[in-house]
Amino acid sequence: GEEMYVIVVYDIQQERVNKVCRLLRRYLHWVQNSAFEGEITEAKFERLKNEIRKIINEEEDSVYFYLLSDEKWLKKQTLGRSKGSTKNIL
Repeated sequence: GEEMYVIVVYDIQQERVNKVCRLLRRYLHWVQNSAFEGEITEAKFERLKNEIRKIINEEEDSVYFYLLSDEKWLKKQTLGRSKGSTKNIL
């Protein structure tokens, strides 16, 4: 399948945040408290969205997905220390 690069930023109520974090860690790299990023296939991305939908409360929580067709289109600048690593931890 087609790989794409996705950045996920979320604002989720405390009681659900750990479940969402654990789920995202299976698919992407943890960047910092409420952000993940990495390469993912379209099929996995659809699966991930469906799994997130089951956990979150759409009245209270929000999850943003920024999609790039390729990581080379991503220009990232960080100020301060970088918490996560883009190296895959498996």
